[in-house]
Amino acid sequence: MTTTTKEMAASPWHAGEVAMQTHAGVAQRLGEIGKRVIRDHLIDQHREFYPKLPFVVLGSVDKTGDAWATLRAAKPGFLQAPDEHTLSVALGRDAADPADAGMDDGEAIGLLGIELSTRRRNRLNGTIRRSSAAAFDVAVEHSFGNCPKYITVRQFEFSRDPGVQLSSAADRFDRLDARAQNLIARADTLFVTSYVDREDGHRQIDVSHRGGKPGFVRVKNGVLTIPDFTGNQFFNTLGNLLANPKAGLVFADFATGDLLQMSGEAAVLLDAPDTVSFKGAERLWQFTPRKVVHREGAWPLRWSTAADAASPHSLATGSWDEVEQSHADRVPMPAK
Repeated sequence: MTTTTKEMAASPWHAGEVAMQTHAGVAQRLGEIGKRVIRDHLIDQHREFYPKLPFVVLGSVDKTGDAWATLRAAKPGFLQAPDEHTLSVALGRDAADPADAGMDDGEAIGLLGIELSTRRRNRLNGTIRRSSAAAFDVAVEHSFGNCPKYITVRQFEFSRDPGVQLSSAADRFDRLDARAQNLIARADTLFVTSYVDREDGHRQIDVSHRGGKPGFVRVKNGVLTIPDFTGNQFFNTLGNLLANPKAGLVFADFATGDLLQMSGEAAVLLDAPDTVSFKGAERLWQFTPRKVVHREGAWPLRWSTAADAASPHSLATGSWDEVEQSHADRVPMPAK
């Protein structure tokens, strides 16, 4: 499907998203749906949702163009919607957080509100309006809801006053060390920031959740490979990555509060052979970290899970062990 400039102006989708939707055969349907569900304001349900949250996922871009994702926590109520076009965020600056460098007045930001206890999640993007170091407003540009798939149910408690920042410095690397690889190998959740600079020069940032069974992210030769499971087919993340490879990831240790943040480049693998061997995957994408930041205990939240906490959608997916086994099964036996 060819999308003209006029059609693009009437649509919330940019060229990368349309290309992904076209590849999946859903561009025409999403062209109509997008105009209805991607709003330029917060509906009442979302205005009531954000103040309940103990943390928020933020996506930003620093002065060098590197994308970062972060998790910031505070007592519920730190997010407020004084009107349908504004989300107020009562969070101070944090010099140890690499994402903070992209949160000055006038800069673009992506935001995900996710309530792990109920699997509810909503996203928005917009522009920062900052008048002090203690808080900022987001002027809403796009706001929409997400489905509850692949979210592990968790219950939280605060380990300390979230208003008190740790004095420990962040550990910075240019590659994944053994500690980082171990955290990724155990993870059932990650958050990813991506962005595009649209034709008019306006920057649009997205931050999103990805989930699966523990170990759904493979690390090999310093590169992360991540399955893309069936979802809403908006392709906000992958559409951004198709247009601009810059990305940022954050993994959390839900037991200790450690945060692992990475910035680097991503690539969408539309027809990778391993896709057919990974149950539930519709495609794969890879991420190569260039900057890695580990912040011990930076998140003041601690989380518990029940025996049945895993998403049934995640449980229905495959694993990298199964992919490796399929490779072994395809190896021909030597002739006798």
